[in-house]
Amino acid sequence: MGESRGGVGDSGVEGFEKLVSARNSLRSSLDKSRSLGSELERSRPRFDEIKKRLPSLESAVRPIRADKDALKAVGGHINRAVGPAAAVLKVFDAVHGLEKMLLSDPRSDLPGYLSVLKRLEEALRFLEDNCGLAIQWLEDIVEYLEDNRVADDRYLASLKSCLKNLRGLQTDGKRSHIDGGLLDAALDKLEGEFRRLLTEHSVPLPMLSQSSLGAQACIAPSPLPVSVIQKSQAILGRLIANKRLEGCISIYVEVRSSNVRASLQALNLDYLEISLSEFNNVQSIETYIAQWGKHLEFAVKHLFEAEYKLCNDVFERLGLDVWMGCFAKIAAQAGILAFLQFGMTVTESKKDPIKLLKLLDIFASLNRLRLDFNRLFGGAACAEIQNLTRDLIKKVIDGASEVFWELLVQVEMQRETPPPVDGSVPKLVSFVTDYCNRLLGDNNKPILTQVLVIHRSWKNEKFQEGLLVSEILNIIKAIKQNLESWAKAYTDRMLANFFMMNNHWHLYKHLKGTKLGELLGDAWLREHEQNKEYYMTVILKESWGQLPSHLSREGLILFSGGRATARDLVKKRLKSFNEAFDNMYSKQSKWVMNEKDLREKMTQLIVQAVLPVYRSFMQNYGPLVEKDQSSSKYAKYSVQELEVMLASLYQQKPARYGSFKGRPSGNPLADFRRTASAVM
Repeated sequence: MGESRGGVGDSGVEGFEKLVSARNSLRSSLDKSRSLGSELERSRPRFDEIKKRLPSLESAVRPIRADKDALKAVGGHINRAVGPAAAVLKVFDAVHGLEKMLLSDPRSDLPGYLSVLKRLEEALRFLEDNCGLAIQWLEDIVEYLEDNRVADDRYLASLKSCLKNLRGLQTDGKRSHIDGGLLDAALDKLEGEFRRLLTEHSVPLPMLSQSSLGAQACIAPSPLPVSVIQKSQAILGRLIANKRLEGCISIYVEVRSSNVRASLQALNLDYLEISLSEFNNVQSIETYIAQWGKHLEFAVKHLFEAEYKLCNDVFERLGLDVWMGCFAKIAAQAGILAFLQFGMTVTESKKDPIKLLKLLDIFASLNRLRLDFNRLFGGAACAEIQNLTRDLIKKVIDGASEVFWELLVQVEMQRETPPPVDGSVPKLVSFVTDYCNRLLGDNNKPILTQVLVIHRSWKNEKFQEGLLVSEILNIIKAIKQNLESWAKAYTDRMLANFFMMNNHWHLYKHLKGTKLGELLGDAWLREHEQNKEYYMTVILKESWGQLPSHLSREGLILFSGGRATARDLVKKRLKSFNEAFDNMYSKQSKWVMNEKDLREKMTQLIVQAVLPVYRSFMQNYGPLVEKDQSSSKYAKYSVQELEVMLASLYQQKPARYGSFKGRPSGNPLADFRRTASAVM
């Protein structure tokens, strides 16, 4: 039994030990598994990171898998691409190095600023010339890498996208893509400096008084200082090199035209804006027309002349077309067109004889400035000014000629109008005679002759010598015929005589010693003086000279027929005198003598004809009726009262007929009527 247990026992022990060993081994394995699991769990982030890096690692090792020859050639391609690209990047870095200086104020160091700007322009030209080449080389290397599968596809796609964008920026021609707008910013600052230089040194002229704006008022405006012109030209050089000429001209025209306008403001040129509807006739703006000539001459000879020279000084290097075009814009914007348009408005105004004189004034002003106009505004750039000037001259000449040749017709048309009811000198007579004298004056006659010569030449007709004088003589002849016709229109023959006396003396007095009087001759003048004397004698004899006959002394010898009889005769004769005097005075006190000397002489002769007889009669026979109850009925006037009444005859009534010199509110030819030969 002992052996059995021992054998079994030995076997069982051995088996138990194996189980224990297996258990321990299993337990150890489990512990290792647990430990390995923990380690794996702790290593999971590292695996995730490796997983993420695998694509880039794959790209990095791709060249190792590429063809050996492709790998060998790629170095040369890369070197050829990197060289131009590196040069471009180096210049691009240099461009940004200029930024601080170019964004500063140019006035502090203009030469330095322009020098730096020129370096920027050179750098940009290099970039423009080489950017395309660098992009081409980079595109070539990308294409090589792609064809030989040397680089990663995603990396190549990114390169292609960048190069495409660069190519697009390079082909659209905008420098701002290259320098980030630095050049435009610098050029804007230069334009600002150009404007500042012009503005600070453009000072309006101190104007003289209106009365001194004549030829003697030679004020030459101070031109821009030489240093300013030199700086302006330097700035222009850089701006023009960058295609900014138009901007320069716009700035220059704006500043200088504004300066001219400021100079003209002191002259009060508001009248240049008057429209055709704002005045009834030329007389209403006659003062403005006189000012217009002086102002235009001052503007042309001093202001525009200065601008013409200054444009040449500043823009001379750019050629005639440029600086003349610049001057033309200044002249137009500063107001030359407004001057010419005012003249056009005058030519389009209502037809009036005074208009002829004003048109002659306008022509004279333009004629004095003819050489200046041709020199200043003769270029192609001043075409608008030239056209308006030509139109104005044509309208002035046509209008003046038309008014002049219609004068005779208009005078003849007045023949059908009634004469003045007061026997005075008609406005037509005083107006036309004075008007013709003005036409023959030293100022107007040469100009009118020149106008008529030009007008005839346009019609291919020759102007005959003496035609102007002949026409004026015809007008005076028509006036004389009008007087004769008007005298016949009076039903009262004494008033007709009075009318003729008035007009004969007016013609003699106002034409003697004048241009027209010299033209008519001394014999013609003496005839009018003699006619005046004749009609004066007739009037005295047939009107006032009849009054003394009513105071006859016949039958008044005292006591020859008794006192009562004498008193009755005195009453009768005084009554007859009073009635005749009252009738004559009532009628002739309404008549008017325009000329004071004629009126005083006429009333003196009347007093001499009437008063001595009346005084003597009243001294001798007045006492017969003065004590009578009805004495006031017969001794109606004292000698003094009668003298005062006679001396007050023929006085000119207030607001009656004016004269040409007195600037009447209108004139008898102010409204030309429609006729077969003159249609308005």
